[in-house]
This record gives sequence, C-alpha cells and structure tokens, in this order.
Amino acid sequence: MSSSPIIDLRNVRKTFGRKVQALRGVDLSVNPGEVFGLLGPNGAGKSTLVKILMTVIRPDGIEGTLLGKPIGHKPSLARVGYLPEHHHFPDYLTGRQVIRFSGAMTGMRRVTRNRNADRLLERVGMSSWADKRLKSYSKGMLQRIGLAQAMVNEPDLIVLDEPTDGVDPVGRREIRDLLLELRDEGKTIFLNSHLLSELEMVCDQVAIMVKGEVAMHGAIDDLTLDSRRFEIDVQGTAPDWFDAMPNTTVSTHDETTRIVLRTDQAEEIQPLIDRLRSEHRTIIRITPVQESLEDLFMRAVTEDDGTVQGPGGVIKEGRGRQ
Repeated sequence: MSSSPIIDLRNVRKTFGRKVQALRGVDLSVNPGEVFGLLGPNGAGKSTLVKILMTVIRPDGIEGTLLGKPIGHKPSLARVGYLPEHHHFPDYLTGRQVIRFSGAMTGMRRVTRNRNADRLLERVGMSSWADKRLKSYSKGMLQRIGLAQAMVNEPDLIVLDEPTDGVDPVGRREIRDLLLELRDEGKTIFLNSHLLSELEMVCDQVAIMVKGEVAMHGAIDDLTLDSRRFEIDVQGTAPDWFDAMPNTTVSTHDETTRIVLRTDQAEEIQPLIDRLRSEHRTIIRITPVQESLEDLFMRAVTEDDGTVQGPGGVIKEGRGRQ
C-alpha cells in the first residue's frame, strides 16, 4: 500500500442554518496501517466530519483525498467499511443477512460475501446468533454485527463511530483486541469514541476537536512530551543543594520530600539517586509520570485563549473561547 495518507483533509467547513458553524476549517491526515482516534466534547463536530467523509452530508467546502482519490469517489468508497453511530438495521433481518446485504451494497460477488459473512460472524463471536432476528439482540450484539458488516468487503479503511457504545467491559476488550489485529493486518482504522481509556490503549495517533477545529493532532507520546517527569519521594526534609538543581522542584509534606525532575530520560536522574544514597537517605519510591489522554483532552477543551501548547510550542491557534 502507498505511504501517502489514507485520509488527507484540508479546510473542511460546514455550517448548519445561518449560525451554527459545525466545522471551521478542519485539517486532518491519517497514515496507512494506523489506528487513528478522533475525540472531542459533544458538539465539537466529530460526527459531522465523519459523515462528510462518508458523503452522508455535504460540506460547505472541502479539499483533500480519501484513499488517494477526491472525497466522494465511488470506487474508493467501496474500499471503506463504515459503522455509523446510532445505526438502525431493520430488526426483521438476521445478523447474517445484515452482513451479506452490506457486502452486496459494495458490489461483492455473492459467493465472496457469503463466505466473508460466515468468517466474520465467527470473528466477532456471533456465530450462534447468526440466524436470529436483530430484534432479539442486545445493544452489544448489535454493535458486534455492525463491526462485522463494516469488514465484510475487506476494506482498506474502516471508519467506526462509537463502536463500543453499549458494549460491556468484556466486549470492549474483545473489540479492542480485534482493532489491534486489524491494524497488524495492515488495515487503517478511523475511530470516533468518547471512551478515552479505550482510545489511549489502541490509537497510534489522535486528533482532539474543540468547537469545530482541530486543537491537537499527533501521537499521544509526542503531545504529552512536555509533561513527562520523574517524581522521587524521599524520607526527611529537603537539603539546601536541591535548590541549585536545574529543571527540578521540591516540596515537603509530613516528613516526606518529593523531588520532581522534568525529564523523560532515566539516566538523567541517576546522579541525583547516587547523591541521595551517598547521604544515606531513604528513597521511598521513584515514579515516571506523564499526562494521560484524559489529561490531554481536558487541557485542550479548557484552554481559554484559543491556543493549545504542545511539545514544540503552539499547536493550533484558534479564535478563542466565545
């Protein structure tokens, strides 16, 4: 597969009515063979962007490509698997029929889609329910069938909008493992979800949308680079020589001193540890710390002046909080 972006969007704009600016010039790129997470608060424009990508709604303006072709190119859309949020398959169909019908809509031959349906029912754990009507399914079972129909055409890109909605913790883990397997098979997955802990475990890249704009975009490790530090808890009060150490803050509480060294390099804390030991101080614990995806998310959505800081400075300049 080409190393060019699977999704390459620029200046995506959408206004509903006269006043609601859902998207305000979104730029986004997704590389081949990665799990890409799109997140943001309610009303940020995530689902609108997904629906524009899948040509469900028409944008006011858009530039870029999907699978190397202009957005809306029908042969390219046939290479995409899609699970929308709040999907509604006819409840008189069986799970097997839903998967086969989805394959037919992409132009697959009958023998191929029937074979793929059997394989995918097994893969999502729904073989024993394959010929029961959807009206007898739980929400989690419907999501599993939704995932299977999104994969029936053996797509290069799989777009999933809230795929674990209504799924119990065991099911979420199984879906997470499935997404990682698909990535290892070379599939590209575009994932929109509110479950930050799930995204953090599977995503290679993320984008955080705030008020119709992309506030942060990149690998989680890169976006949290500035937050990385080591916290060293030592018994007793802090000696005077701590004050002269660069990139270090010290606090004492209840006869315990916490030394915070702003670095992600373990070798940089070794001289400090050696000196503490030479003074016969008791080291209680050493903890590497960095922001979680939830911390990153909250930093983006609570920024007041329209800018978001990342490892290289300002990532995105916006219009400010209105």
